[in-house]
Amino acid sequence: MNISPSKRLISMVISAMCAVPAVNAIAQDNDTGSLQNKSLQIEEIIVTARKRSESLQDVPVAVSAFDGQTLTDLGVDNITDLQQRLPNTTLQVSRGTSTTLTAYIRGVGQQDPLWGFEPGVGVYVDDVYVARPQGGVLDILDVERIEVLRGPQGTLYGKNTIGGALKYVTKKLRDSDPFTITATAGSYSRQDLKLSAAIPVVENKLYIGGAVASLNRDGFGEFINQGEENYDKDLLAGRLSAEYYPSDTVSIRLSAERTEDDSNAKGGHRLTASDLTGEPVLDDVFSTRAGMSVENYVESEAYAIDVEWALSDSITLKSISSYRKGFTDTNIDFDNTALRSFDVPARYDDDQTTQEFQLSYSGDKFNFVGGVYYYSGEACGTFHAILEEFAGGAVPLSATTEGCVDTDSTAVYGQAGWTFNDRWSMTLGGRFTKDEKEAFARNTLFVFQTVDFDTPPISPGIVRTDEVGKEDWSEFSPRIGVEYSTQGGNLVYASFSEGFKSGGFDMRARTDQIASGFNPYDPETVSSLELGYKATLLDGRLRANIALFSSDYSDQQVTIQRTIDNGADFASTVLNAADSSIQGVELELDYVLTEALTASLGVGLLDAEFDRVLTTDPATGSLVDVSDIWGFANTPDTSVNLALNYSDTVFDDWSMTVTGNVAYRAETQIFEVPSQLDEGSYSIFNAGVTLTAPNDKLWFSVQAKNIGDKEYRLAGYNFATTAAGPGLGGEDTVIGYYGDPRTFSVSVGYRF
Repeated sequence: MNISPSKRLISMVISAMCAVPAVNAIAQDNDTGSLQNKSLQIEEIIVTARKRSESLQDVPVAVSAFDGQTLTDLGVDNITDLQQRLPNTTLQVSRGTSTTLTAYIRGVGQQDPLWGFEPGVGVYVDDVYVARPQGGVLDILDVERIEVLRGPQGTLYGKNTIGGALKYVTKKLRDSDPFTITATAGSYSRQDLKLSAAIPVVENKLYIGGAVASLNRDGFGEFINQGEENYDKDLLAGRLSAEYYPSDTVSIRLSAERTEDDSNAKGGHRLTASDLTGEPVLDDVFSTRAGMSVENYVESEAYAIDVEWALSDSITLKSISSYRKGFTDTNIDFDNTALRSFDVPARYDDDQTTQEFQLSYSGDKFNFVGGVYYYSGEACGTFHAILEEFAGGAVPLSATTEGCVDTDSTAVYGQAGWTFNDRWSMTLGGRFTKDEKEAFARNTLFVFQTVDFDTPPISPGIVRTDEVGKEDWSEFSPRIGVEYSTQGGNLVYASFSEGFKSGGFDMRARTDQIASGFNPYDPETVSSLELGYKATLLDGRLRANIALFSSDYSDQQVTIQRTIDNGADFASTVLNAADSSIQGVELELDYVLTEALTASLGVGLLDAEFDRVLTTDPATGSLVDVSDIWGFANTPDTSVNLALNYSDTVFDDWSMTVTGNVAYRAETQIFEVPSQLDEGSYSIFNAGVTLTAPNDKLWFSVQAKNIGDKEYRLAGYNFATTAAGPGLGGEDTVIGYYGDPRTFSVSVGYRF
């Protein structure tokens, strides 16, 4: 018998709420006298989700955190590995790339990484916002902690956090080992080397250091026509930093980092035979017949200065200044055949400057954090759609799309907390943001010639779009919450929060086809009610965190595209054309079964429905409501992770940690419209063993991922032939990209 997501959701809520009194009763019995052994208590986790250090169990926000040692024990290589261990969260490598991030939390994210479009999940590195998803698949290097905040975080973290925020926190030099080296070898000729150092130039005053990583692996498949690797990895990342502590109250931290990704462009797997070449579907999903060059290069640089001044025991002033830039040069073969029927060389270029001044106060009955924030950024791009062999190559064509978006954003924010008595407290906050954007877009058709970055045009071409635009928006994002501390010190909270994703302009606009295509679209907003319970029970052996939420998602930015010219091209526009409702439950349990064995359970249930979706009827060109057809992309209604962690002493006082987990994700739509790309439910099994010497200096780790070698699709392009005509490139084209196959690795590390 099939049970609807909404009924599962209601069942989960009732079960969770009924379980709380029973667990509390057990906890009260134990309080009167049984387990007092500290080794049987769950470890406390410190987070900075509210921009101040506090225990995870005291934060009235749904947040998960992983420290550096936990990431090592779990064999986490980059942040996408955390998808399996987070409820209602999608963290994946975007289609056709190796380092562009697709992030969704509670049904909200960014499907299209085109320049000018904004994300729905904010990514932060040491409290510095990373505006573009290119290079966003952060590898684990010099990390102290990763925090994932779920739900709108508009008050403290600003725009583009309507789904949530992902915080990457690096280690401070004065808390780091003097020198660490880690080498890893594994499947597909994997060879990784990581080095880090922290040198006390003046003890307790001045430290310099850094980290570097070389990450290399052969491909899971191949580009058949070129004899090149597909799904390979060739990445070099480095970080330099300095810390100066002129007094007990002042700290200054400088950092510079750079990443270079020389991995091949990623070729896709055709789910349909080619109508034009007659080539059948390949058996190996990691191999491709794409005919473009595999050249791909992504680089990013970032510089930051963090100054913190404790004006008193309770007042702290902080300044965070940063500059970041990125560049991508890649190739996308949309039809994945040897034909040059829709080959797209593309380049993206972006930079950003941010400045934040923050003031915080912490007292017995009152706390506050607030400040001002400024962001200035430019995102530019150019791509060529080469149609040399479209329709038999009778008329070689190429279409060039180019443009830039300049953004200036200023915000003022504050959030305060009042503790009324031993039981009750309250949180109240708000953020006012003003966004200003200027943009231009140009689309040019070149006839009887093909254009790419190596062969510039020899004629002016036919200009189909040549537009400039300017718009500004102002938004206020509030947060209000009430917290109650139970007699046992557990937290019950209720909150209302809101956030917005910035508006903008469609860089793909074809104003010759849709006159209004470059008109600015407005911000979209998410308003969310959340009820949470955070408990440490059974004499500290059980940590139980439950969050129930209901969100209204308004003025959603919908990209409306249709193929034109018998599949030779497409026209698009972005409209605030959808509204939806999202309800869900998130449960996270950690239970110390014995002194050595801990079990963890994470469950996410989501019931998301579109209430209104206006899009274009391809037959009539008029807007119609298709909310009964659309579903949420990259958002399964059920995600479950069950994990075990066994830690004990073996041999001559060596410590051993054994981990294992199974992660389940229900059926997933790749796009909002159901298609052949959609992935069925699947489970992934992983396991690992880490051995550490008695002096904690030498360690070994063996990791196995996707042990069952499950084949699962993460993303794709859907250009299928429909009743309205052939798909892009003039044929039935559906392309898939897949998660990693079974892999094994062995690591050895030494701390000096």
